[in-house]
Amino acid sequence: MAAWAYDRGNREAHAMTFTNPPSNPPIHPAARIGHVHLKVADIERALGFYRDVLGFEVTQRYGRQAAFLSAGGYHHHIGLNTWESAGGSPPARGTTGLYHVAIVYPTRAALGDALRRLVAAKIELTGAADHGVSEALYLNDPDGNGVELYWDRPEAEWPRAKDGSLAMGTGSLDLQSLLRQGQAST
Repeated sequence: MAAWAYDRGNREAHAMTFTNPPSNPPIHPAARIGHVHLKVADIERALGFYRDVLGFEVTQRYGRQAAFLSAGGYHHHIGLNTWESAGGSPPARGTTGLYHVAIVYPTRAALGDALRRLVAAKIELTGAADHGVSEALYLNDPDGNGVELYWDRPEAEWPRAKDGSLAMGTGSLDLQSLLRQGQAST
């Protein structure tokens, strides 16, 4: 039995306790994360990053309070709003919240093009890694939200341990090679 309390007026979550561990089967394998909705301090500044640098398209706006963006005409992959955060500051280090949002690119060349866009906009990376299963770029958006841009290698190429489990790691990523592949695709 789970106990959960949430006080919407105080925006406070209270402890969740499980007295009997759940015996439910795993989530349906086709379940996916549909979109992320971020609190930002300034809509125009956030659009300058998500629309103008990364290339997402605006699908809907609510004045200077909210915007919804997508890739490929989907209703929205990213929501941005200032409903509770207009003029706000980034969350302090050492507090809970979103670690990062991860944006999946379909190919290595598309990720290389994203790197080209970041270089052109003079946006600094906070990290880059080859995880074996994927290659990833890490950075912060203008509001301090962590952003991961990555592409997945085909599953047949994922590194495996002797027992068949995934053997992901954090190796160095050849940014020059990635950038060249992105430039060749444009």
